[in-house]
Amino acid sequence: MSLSAIATPTDFKKKIGWLIIICSIVKLISASFLELGNDEVYYWTYAIQPDWSHFDHPPMVGWLIRLFTCNLLWANDISLRLGSIVCAAISTWIIFQTGKLIANEKTGWYAALVYNCSVYTGFIAGFFILPDSPQMPFWTGSLFIMARLFINKEEKKTSLWLLLGVLIGLATLCKIHALYLWAGFGLFIILTNAKWLLNWRLYVSALITLLCILPIVYWNVINDFITYRYHSDRVTHTTIQWDMLWREIIGEFGYQNPVIFSLVFLSLIAWLRKQFQFNRKGTVIWIFCMSLPMIILFWGISLFNPTLPHWSGPAYIPFFFLAAVYLEKLSVRVLPVFIKVAASLLIIVLIVGIGLVRLSPVNFGSHDKENYGEYCPTLDVSGWKKFSENFALLVKSDSENGLMKPHSPIVVNKWFPGGHIEFYTARKSGLSVLGIGNLDDLHKFAWLNKERKGLQLGDDAYCIVPSNLPIQVADIYERYFSTIEKPIVIDQKRNGGVVRYFYIYRLKQCKQIPVSGLK
Repeated sequence: MSLSAIATPTDFKKKIGWLIIICSIVKLISASFLELGNDEVYYWTYAIQPDWSHFDHPPMVGWLIRLFTCNLLWANDISLRLGSIVCAAISTWIIFQTGKLIANEKTGWYAALVYNCSVYTGFIAGFFILPDSPQMPFWTGSLFIMARLFINKEEKKTSLWLLLGVLIGLATLCKIHALYLWAGFGLFIILTNAKWLLNWRLYVSALITLLCILPIVYWNVINDFITYRYHSDRVTHTTIQWDMLWREIIGEFGYQNPVIFSLVFLSLIAWLRKQFQFNRKGTVIWIFCMSLPMIILFWGISLFNPTLPHWSGPAYIPFFFLAAVYLEKLSVRVLPVFIKVAASLLIIVLIVGIGLVRLSPVNFGSHDKENYGEYCPTLDVSGWKKFSENFALLVKSDSENGLMKPHSPIVVNKWFPGGHIEFYTARKSGLSVLGIGNLDDLHKFAWLNKERKGLQLGDDAYCIVPSNLPIQVADIYERYFSTIEKPIVIDQKRNGGVVRYFYIYRLKQCKQIPVSGLK
């Protein structure tokens, strides 16, 4: 039967299976054409040096990478993203089951379609390997368990409460803001089921969550609560800046897919006008409790501090069910017009984006010599493989000709492009990467330094500077080395055009041993 035909309820489970398969295949193919981005290669460092937590985030994304790279034995662009793709597939099935519980299978199908058409859930968290990637199955799983508790009136089922505590705990091991799940659900309980406050299972569930996050607390205790100090510095400004709020809202509009964002907004208006209702008592209050406060919170933060649109991404997931019920009342087709347009937009952007990354002879950033390619997003996911091959040949030649001491490390002063150098360049050349600089710039590289042989007096080192991430090499490294040679330049070419330059500096004769970045 054609997907555009009217479907019977028994069709939807099979269609969910096909949706998961098709989306996963598209993502696997896309992964083979796009190199890892700045954030993705950075989280590779979480995998090569596992810990109870890390400077920026809890440890789960590193564990996920370890799992799907077969304990680092199979590491490439596809294997690193495979965990994210699998997590998106699991989340899609959970969303379907939750929508089915809230209304019916058709609603579950529509919710799954909306989930995959959202740029955030379908692609940012469902393709790129980020802390959001492993969080999605736990976040959506928590929503499903909550729905079972109040819709099926299973509040006396101990196993569900225990599972909810574990799921929220595991979501928090991905990103700390998953604790909002308890805040939102707590608000829902107070508003609709206050008698649950006398249910001992609720408190046992919350205790399980706290036990799950003890590793994060332990790591921060022994590291002077560096994660919280770092993140608090990002959100403690006091000057109102309206432009940042509008940037956040516009960013959410784009990150959720303009069509999906519009669909959610229209469904809210339709519900307020009583054009449709939920059959399950308390569902709308639950949706609002699990979504709106978190969105408003990040809007409030954005009034004073720079924010990123994906921070509020999970808050939109409950609204997908509102949109799904609205579509269920609006359409009789398996693929409503909203979904067709949203999916088409996503596919067009993906195809055009891959085409530009692979074929564009020009960069879309600066064309000034001193920062050629800066602000060009296509350079974040291209060029490093080829450069690393050329760099490895240069290292071999330098060693054979006595131009550099054997096994000279590569020094970096910031986590980007440190992540790309660590994943692509160092692994290809066999050299180690050492961070020299401030902790706020080095992030995880300060901890990697502790397990690597540091610079010794008389050592040589390489410094790699992509033109789109310019630095003043002499200002940073002159105090540590006797000589900084004129850089060797390697071009990044696409379709006959030069889109970026890689400057390779030979730093000779270490004269002062730098600090590691950790006090």
